[in-house]
Amino acid sequence: MATLTIRLPDAHRDRLAAMAAQRGMSMNKLMEELSVRALAEHDTEMRFRMRAARGDTGRGLKLLAELDRRHAQARARDP
Repeated sequence: MATLTIRLPDAHRDRLAAMAAQRGMSMNKLMEELSVRALAEHDTEMRFRMRAARGDTGRGLKLLAELDRRHAQARARDP
């Protein structure tokens, strides 16, 4: 396992710490969860873009837009 040091504005760090506390987890666990989500989103987007490039671009991009819409709805429910 690797160690990563990042620089954030104090206000962002404080909000992340509050989020971790609200979820009953450590900052380390929260950052791990957030990074897993970001990587999953990226991988999904890349798969859809590759499919769009191989086939019906309209259909592939329509699916990607639907994924973005659903993601925005999920974010609105779980801030």
